[in-house]
Amino acid sequence: MDEQYDIAGRINILRQGLTSDKNRVAFLLGAGCPLSIRNTEGQPLIPDIAGLTKAVCEKLEKDKITTLKTGIVLSEGREPTIEDILSRIRLLIDAIGASEFDGLNKEDLTKMEKEICEKITEEVNKELPNEITSYHNLTSWISGIPRENPVEIFTPNYDLLIESSLEYKNIPFFDGFVGSRNAFFDLHSMEHEELPSRWVRLWKLHGSVNWWIDDTGKVFRGIPKSDNGNKQMIYPSHLKYSQSRRMPYLAMQDKLSTFLATGQSVLVTNGYSFVDQHLNEIITQRLSANPRSVCFGLLYGNIEQYPEALDCARKTTNLHLLAKNAAFFAGEQKAWKNGDSINPYDYLTEQDGESTQCKIGDFGAFSRFLLKQTGSHRSEGQNES
Repeated sequence: MDEQYDIAGRINILRQGLTSDKNRVAFLLGAGCPLSIRNTEGQPLIPDIAGLTKAVCEKLEKDKITTLKTGIVLSEGREPTIEDILSRIRLLIDAIGASEFDGLNKEDLTKMEKEICEKITEEVNKELPNEITSYHNLTSWISGIPRENPVEIFTPNYDLLIESSLEYKNIPFFDGFVGSRNAFFDLHSMEHEELPSRWVRLWKLHGSVNWWIDDTGKVFRGIPKSDNGNKQMIYPSHLKYSQSRRMPYLAMQDKLSTFLATGQSVLVTNGYSFVDQHLNEIITQRLSANPRSVCFGLLYGNIEQYPEALDCARKTTNLHLLAKNAAFFAGEQKAWKNGDSINPYDYLTEQDGESTQCKIGDFGAFSRFLLKQTGSHRSEGQNES
């Protein structure tokens, strides 16, 4: 038995999954994807969750943030993120009543929740550069290959980069909202949509900077008329929300569950490090229940950096991981082979001493891989991390 995996062979399996007309195809784009876009100083357009946490916390009252962090219990070695802090605040808002928590009353906590959402928006609500980026490469692939089934995009990111790239390429998409200036969330349309396959389905799993809920419980996408109690819908804490606050999130997650449970489905994750246990459960449970579906987890770093991903892959044989130094296929982890044969994917490989490394977990490199499948060889997506 071969003790190493051939990079070209594994990537060919991925390519076949993406090009077959029989397969339904979806992408899960995580927080690592925006890192592929850099400014002139070499800094990412939007930071990852660690960078976002640092940037937001620096703009808030340090003593209050420290107080909230001390009550957050996480797995060993993991520092609280801004999402953990937001979850903690919302839990306290629901439970505190007329009492206080370390000098913070309900009004203080509600103000902090709003401030955090505003700071998150300030950091992530960035314009996609008016040039060809990794996101443009992805949408070029979507528009360049006609298919029977619509492409679906899932993302826990709050930014509007994927929307911008779809609009730039004139690709129509449906995201669960209907309308123009203040589009309203319509569950019925999500459950019974019969749009043409050229329409991309976009499901924002953790909300968006342009999602709002008003004081009547109506959820809409757009621009609030005034500061009259509208709350931004960023990040579902999976805590004790009212049904109206939870519904958009639950409906989006149901779409992921349904996608993996139906027919021959191919889900490709990029920029996602498998630290969201709720999404992991959906992925592993549905993959286990439907052997005709498959997920390719494209990882930026060495495979040992992703223990949660490895744990998921051990639970189901149709979750395959491709990392920088190794791959995990059908229950077996192997390093990459140093092959001397012709490799059509040489742009996805590099040498580190005597070992071969695979770069497909880099969203910039992966987007160029997709672009080449359309027959285009333009030099796009050069600003990747």
